[in-house]
Order: sequence, then structure tokens, then C-alpha cells
Amino acid sequence: MSEGKKRILILGGGFAGVECMRKLESYFMNDTDIEIVLVSEDNFLLFTPMLPQVASGMIETRHVVIPIRTLCKKTIFYEAQIKNIDPYGKIVTLTGTNERRGISLHYDFLVLALGSQTNFFGIDKMEERAYSMKTLNDAVVLRNRIIDTLEQAENESDPILKKSLLTLVIVGGGFAGIETAGELNDFVQDARKYYPNIKKEDIRVIVLEAASFILPGFNEKLARFTLEKLTQHGIEVKLGKKLSSFSGSEVIIEDVVDPNKTPASQPVIESIQTRTLVWTAGITPVDIIKKSVFKTNRGGIVVNEFLEAPDFPEVFAIGDCCYLLNPQTNRPYPPTAQSAEAGAKIAAYNLQAIIKNKQKRKFEFSSRGQMAIIGKRSAIATIFGLHLHGFVAWWIWRTVYLSKIPRLDKRVRIFLDWTIDLLFDRDISRLKIFRRELPVEYKELDEVDDVW
Repeated sequence: MSEGKKRILILGGGFAGVECMRKLESYFMNDTDIEIVLVSEDNFLLFTPMLPQVASGMIETRHVVIPIRTLCKKTIFYEAQIKNIDPYGKIVTLTGTNERRGISLHYDFLVLALGSQTNFFGIDKMEERAYSMKTLNDAVVLRNRIIDTLEQAENESDPILKKSLLTLVIVGGGFAGIETAGELNDFVQDARKYYPNIKKEDIRVIVLEAASFILPGFNEKLARFTLEKLTQHGIEVKLGKKLSSFSGSEVIIEDVVDPNKTPASQPVIESIQTRTLVWTAGITPVDIIKKSVFKTNRGGIVVNEFLEAPDFPEVFAIGDCCYLLNPQTNRPYPPTAQSAEAGAKIAAYNLQAIIKNKQKRKFEFSSRGQMAIIGKRSAIATIFGLHLHGFVAWWIWRTVYLSKIPRLDKRVRIFLDWTIDLLFDRDISRLKIFRRELPVEYKELDEVDDVW
């Protein structure tokens, strides 16, 4: 990089990172003194709100991913894992393998948009036994698992084992849990016609939620409507229940006891025989953030109202990996795509304000609305103060999310997937996917300076 040039380095290719990149490109497209670099572990932006529909086979896997390179107009892109962040030396080290040389990237400004990972809250062996719904791989693996259980249960003569194979437990009554439960229930009930030995009453889909309500942050009336609809669709929702263990074949749950109240009796403990548990109960910032030198709170980087790390004013943190209290609610901003994109726009604006000696803007965010699909062409939505449910909310959900897909070709493909789903049955092919051995990480870096 030549003298006088400034490099803005963005880490993370999710909603926050990509939105920040696109805004920065609009500010500096013709400025040859500014270089924008984006680093992401995947070479695509994953449209996470549609993951449950990938798991249920409604949407084709590739249609919910947008290659990042197709969105880059000026930005230099690296697909790589991040090994180390050194804000004192202003260097980010990318992991080297036997196929790819390790690189140290120097930066003038850094934007951290590394997102989050699934939080298993330290429950023993949960990570290896449960299925998650965070990545594209998670959705594909879960879909294969559901089809696998149907195949096994169809010809199983042991009624107890058959029942446990056809019992799906989803932990978490938030957006991800409710949407996943609705989609999976639709999928198994639709697929059942091809499995003559599986009856409707053989299938159980259970949602466990530790709180006394589902969909926190939603209007109470809509949450109650959702609960009624889920029950009508045959989904069991157990409120005030927390999972204490999962052996791989049995879930142990117990009542949540309010610490402010003296329990009248011992919490009730019960078990559910199941071979498939889907964990959607929480997220936490990624390990590299937790292990970094930045000041953190609940794992997220503490930032000021301009989204800057206080000790490192040239470092911005946005999306799920930052921690900032909303002055109105005195609670952290929600880890949503809306909030991430709003943060990305402010961080990009403030970066160009610093470079051009202009006034910075404070981050202010108020949700424009919330939406969730709950299965069987039904949804709930809160938009600009209006509370909607049923088919109208389902149609709005589809319209809004389709408009948010950044590329026209992907929008068309998803629309066609939805149209095909209205006309034909879903595919029940189980795709066997085997992991290849990953390249071995080099012990030492090949490069100690930038490689271009």
C-alpha cells in the first residue's frame, strides 16, 4: 500500500459487514486514496431469516446465499479465518494453511462485524449432540437428519424407538425456534404421505421455552395468537421449562423456579425420549472477540455512541459483536439484522466523517417492525405500530424479505421456489454429505507484510 493511502479493513461478511462495505463504497468509489478490504470466512452473505425454509426443503440451498464478490465494486475481498487482531500494531493476521499463505494486513481503520455463535450455556456435550440453526451447513444437516428419522421410523418395529425417532424437540421460543418448529412440522406432515407406516399422531414437535411466554419483544396478543396457531398445527409448546441435559436419546427438563419466590414444592422433572434436538436458545459473540484486548461486556465489544471502541478510536464494532445500551430502554440493542444494518450505516458514515473532517453521527435505532412465519401459510407481524396475523402477515413477510435480497437473480429464484412449493410436494431426497479433511494450519506465517 502506497504512502498517503488509507485502508479500511472490515472483518465479517454478514449483514453488518456487507452493508458497511456497500456504504463505504458509495462514499469512496472514486477516491483512489482509500482502500476498502473485507475479510470473511465464507465467500457469501447468508440470508439467515430464510434458514428454516432451507431446513424444510422449501427453498433451494444456494438461493439464500449471495456471493460477496458479486457485491464488491471497489473492495478487495479475502476468504479467510482470522487468527489474531492486534489493535496496538493495527494489524490483523489471517490464518495460513498448506494451501494458502498466512497474511498480515495492516489497517488505518478497522470495522469489526464478526457476528455471533450459538450459545450452549455450558450444558454438558450439548454442542456435539444438538443440531443448531445458525449456518447454511446447520440447515442442510438438519434437513438430512429429519429425512433420516422418517426413513428409519417407517420400517421400525420397536414402538418406543419409533416414537423417539419421530419426536423433534426445539429449545428456544424466540424467532428462530418458533419459525424452525413451524417449518419442520409442515415438512414432516407433508412428507408423511410417502411413509404409509407413519401416522399423523406418531409425529411430535415440541418447543421448550424457559420464559412464561414466547417471542419476547412481540406484542402479547400476537404472541398468544402464535401459541394458539402452533397448538392447532399440532406443535406442543412447553413454557417455563428449562433443559437440564440431553443424552442423545433422552431430554431431561425441569420447571423454571423464580428466585424471587419461595417454591411451594420441588421443581417437576420430566423426560422426553427423542433422538433429535434443535438448539436455538441463544447466541454469544465469537471467541476471537472474547479473547481480544478490547473491553467487552457479555462478550461484546463495548462501544460509545459513535460505535467506536473507547480505547481505540480508529476501531468500530457493529452488529452482534458489539455492546451498546439503548438509552431509552437501558438494555442492549437487539441482535437483529435491522439493528446490524443500521449500525453499519452509522459506522460507514462516521468513518468518512473522520477522513473528511466532518461531524460524526450518534447511533440511534428504533425497530421498523418485526415479523415471524409460524407455518401453514400463517405469520405474525408488527409494522409501524400495526399488529397483523394470519395470511396477510404471511404475504407481507414474504414481500418484505424478498425485497431485502440484494440481487435480482436470487430474488427470482426464491420466488420460483415459493411458487413451486404451492403447486408441488417438497423433495424428500436425503443428500449424503461427507466432510473432506480440512487443510492443516501452518504453525508459522509465511508472510509478515501485506500480500497483494
